[in-house]
Amino acid sequence: MKRPLLTALLTLTGLALAQSAVPVRLDLTLSLVRSVKVDGKATEQLTPNPGAVLPGQVLSQVVTARNTGTTALKNVPITLPVPKNTFYLAPEQGLSGARAEYSFDGGKTFGSAPLKKTVTVTENGKTVRKEVEVKPSEYTTVRWTVAELGAKQALKLGYRIQVK
Repeated sequence: MKRPLLTALLTLTGLALAQSAVPVRLDLTLSLVRSVKVDGKATEQLTPNPGAVLPGQVLSQVVTARNTGTTALKNVPITLPVPKNTFYLAPEQGLSGARAEYSFDGGKTFGSAPLKKTVTVTENGKTVRKEVEVKPSEYTTVRWTVAELGAKQALKLGYRIQVK
């Protein structure tokens, strides 16, 4: 997949970010994650705004939330959809400790991981309903609740996705 997928990823994400509370400014950085050897050691290399992405490649989506106001904000929700043609892998390590919740229904409902859903299956010729764990690859949206975002303060939130 070439630039059209990347453009679609950025456009869809930008639309979701625009829904955030004022005076919070959100900036998205999308980076290609690659494993490279430096001095014989395997290390990660992030390439911001890659020109093209291919199936199987991993991307890091990081949103910087900045309070542009003069007073602290409490319980700030920040929602970021998992872009189409990708699937969620894991939270980005080393970023803010804001509470994350996940959705597997396009952002209609959210819950803490691991999410559960009820499915109907046939066992021994009978139809039964079972509760099963939702795989992270089924997540469609991530929402963080930032307990407090001080005046002029910024924090980073994010996750990794893989191109389908």
